[in-house]
Amino acid sequence: MKPSSRSIAVYTGSFDPITLGHLDVIGRASRIFETIVVGVGINPDKHPLFSLEERVSLVKVAVAGFGNVNVELFSGLAVAFVRAQGAHVLLRGVRSLTDIEAEFTMTLANRKLDPSVETMFLMADGAYSHTSSSLLKQITPLADDDALLQFVPPPVVAALRAKLAAG
Repeated sequence: MKPSSRSIAVYTGSFDPITLGHLDVIGRASRIFETIVVGVGINPDKHPLFSLEERVSLVKVAVAGFGNVNVELFSGLAVAFVRAQGAHVLLRGVRSLTDIEAEFTMTLANRKLDPSVETMFLMADGAYSHTSSSLLKQITPLADDDALLQFVPPPVVAALRAKLAAG
C-alpha cells in the first residue's frame, strides 16, 4: 500500500557531507512518518566539497539501515520537490538560534511559494548541535579517524580523507 501524502516527509539539504546530526534527524523523523525522502540538492550559496553524485551515494550508504528512507537528488525549489514526492511536509533540522533565524525566513518564503507545504522542525540532539560541514573540512586534516567518527558515519570518514588528500 502506498503511503498517503500526510505520512511522507521530505528532508532537503546539501549534505556535504552527511553527518551524525543529519542521521539523528532522519532517524527520529523515520519514527514519526511512514516514509522519509532525503532530497540531496544544490545550495547556490555553498561551494561543495563533494559532487552531487558523491553526496547522494554517501547519503544512500548512511541511511541504508532505515527501511522507510529513500534518497533522491533534486534541483530547484524545495517546495516543488516536496510536491513532486507527493508530500506536504518539509522537514528541517535546526542546531542553533542562527539556524532558526535563517529557517524562519526560508519557511515564510516557502509558505508564499506553496501554502500547502508545511515545514516541521526537529532540533538537533545536543551532541550534534555544533557539527557543520565547515567544521568537518577544518578538522579532518588534523583529527584521527576515531575523532571524526564522533561527527560522521564511517563511510564519510574515508570519503573525507580521500577528497581532502586529492584536493
